[in-house]
Order: sequence, then structure tokens, then C-alpha cells
Amino acid sequence: MAAGPITAIADIVVPSIFNPYTQQVTEEKSRLIASGAVVRSPQLDRDLAGGGLTFNAPSFKDLDNDAENVSTDVADDAYTGNSVNSTPKKTGTATEIAIRLSRNQSWSAADLSQALAGADPMSSIGMRVGTYWARRLQAAFVATVNGVFADNDAAPAGSEHTQYDLTNDVSGGAYSAGVTDFTAEAFIDAAVTMGDSMGDLSLVAVHSIVYSRMQKNNLIDFIPDSTGVVRIPTFMGRVVVVDDGLPAPSSGIYHTWLFGAGAVQLGMGAPRVPTEVDRKPDAAGGGGQEVLYNRVEWAIHPSGHKYAGAATKGGPTNAATSDNLAHADSWQRVYPERKQIKIARLITREF
Repeated sequence: MAAGPITAIADIVVPSIFNPYTQQVTEEKSRLIASGAVVRSPQLDRDLAGGGLTFNAPSFKDLDNDAENVSTDVADDAYTGNSVNSTPKKTGTATEIAIRLSRNQSWSAADLSQALAGADPMSSIGMRVGTYWARRLQAAFVATVNGVFADNDAAPAGSEHTQYDLTNDVSGGAYSAGVTDFTAEAFIDAAVTMGDSMGDLSLVAVHSIVYSRMQKNNLIDFIPDSTGVVRIPTFMGRVVVVDDGLPAPSSGIYHTWLFGAGAVQLGMGAPRVPTEVDRKPDAAGGGGQEVLYNRVEWAIHPSGHKYAGAATKGGPTNAATSDNLAHADSWQRVYPERKQIKIARLITREF
């Protein structure tokens, strides 16, 4: 007797079984923002609470180091026109200009996606918004500092800065061990661009590739934190921050940044409606959709500089294009002395 037909695997629908959804967390760090390289400014907070795209901060310059007068007992001679009277000097002013950054982002999910996934995408989004903005704040900070260095690399239109006086570049045209890579000597040459104020540079920010070079050369010391649990890396008495958000503009070339206290200031404002959720019942074919909107107001200001780009509504982007944060023409030094700018840069070639 011939066997009858059987129900084979191909004849049935096999349900897919998934493990419960887990939360993927990016490994991109935001250590530069958390390190103290950026200092919160109550004044910028107050500025953001009011109106305006830019905020002016005037200051008096120090007195010029003119030679003093030598006192005499000779009166001014009105007959001969010989004057021995003191000629009064004057002081000067400088104006820093900060720029408002109005940023926002939104995320959405269809109701059907939750029903099919068995997990709520909007809940996942809500838990990660704060971390997202920390990364974006660091991106704006990096763009701002890149813009300051770009301005310094360019020939000045006037006497506002000396070209390249923030940087020691040992990268050369090709890798040479102990010459183009990170060394204590190259670091000191970067720090001494601050002259006898080099001790003000208290923090070193490095890419992980540069940090590995420092470790291989036994340049890193570790000190315990106040609890004695965490070991903080230091180099020449300066705290070391490792973050791959630092520029690596081409293969093998890396930027190391040095900061002093208050080198970059941060203001944070409160948008009129920082967060809101919009319900769209007719979206997704009538299945429904939720949208989360989140908004921030920032001012990231490199001390001793003014924003010199066009003050477009909403503020500049992070791009290295005209009127944006990373562009050379967007920043101009207004403090007269190099030592007043508590930032320095070392450029190395590591391979």
C-alpha cells in the first residue's frame, strides 16, 4: 500500500522566536565634556535666559608695560616750550562674543512596531536621550575648539594673534619613531607655547592611539581618587583624558589638546518647551504613531575669543564651512596675550 501524503516542514508556518529586546549602547565616549575641559558659566546661563543670538562680554585690558617716568624738581617751562610734565596713559578694552546654539531632535515609533516587537521603542528612546545630547554637546565643543585652532593656523588679518602660536606640530611627512610620535619633549614644546604660564595647562586630552604610545613609553603615572578605588592617569602632573572624539584628520596623525581651567565656558538655557510628545492617530495607516521632540539651548565659548561669523537664526552648525563652528573665520582672538589663551595643541604622527 502506497504511503499517503504527510505534512512536511515546508507546509507549515514556523514562528520565529526572539530573545527579549536588549538596549544597545554606543561605545562613543563623551569624556571631554565630563573632564572639566569645559566649565559651566553662570553668566552664559543668564544670557541664554534672555533674548539675542550673540552675547557681548566687554573687559578692560591690563595696563601696558610702558617705562615709568623719572621724577624731577623742574617745572614746565612755558617760555621755551620744554615740557617735563607727565603724559597720562590710557587703558583699553576687549569684547568677547558668544553665540547661542539652538538645537533639537525628534524620534518616533509606530504603535504597530511595539505590538510586533513585544517591546516599546519609545521607552528605549526616552532612556537614551540624555546620553545622546551629551555626545552632541561634545561634538559642538570639538567643533568650536577646531575652529579656534583653524583661526590660529591662518594668517591674521591684523595683530589679533601670531600664526601657529597655539601649536607644536611634529608630525612631519612620514613616521619616524621618537621624532614624529608622542614624546615628553614634543609635549613640553607644546606646553611652552604658554611660556612661564605653561603650568596653567592642567589637563591633557589624547586619542586612545596616542595614549597607547604614552603607555608603551612608560609616560603615564596613576594616582588614586578620593575613595582610593579609581586610578586617575596623569602625565607630568596633568590629568589625562582619553577620548577618541579628538581629531585624527588623516592616517596616523593625531591631535593632543591641552587645557587650563576656564579655557572653554559653557552656558545652558531652557527652551520654551524642552520636551513634548505628539500623538498622530492617523499616521501609519491609522495604526497610530508617537513622536518625541527634545530641544536644547547652549553657548560654548572659548575664553578670550569672539564669534566672528554671521549670527544666523538657530546658531551655527558644527561644520567647518563658512559661518559655522569649525571654520577659521568664525573665531577671532580678542585677548592680546598668548598666555591668556589657556589652550595648546600637539600634532603627532603615530605610525
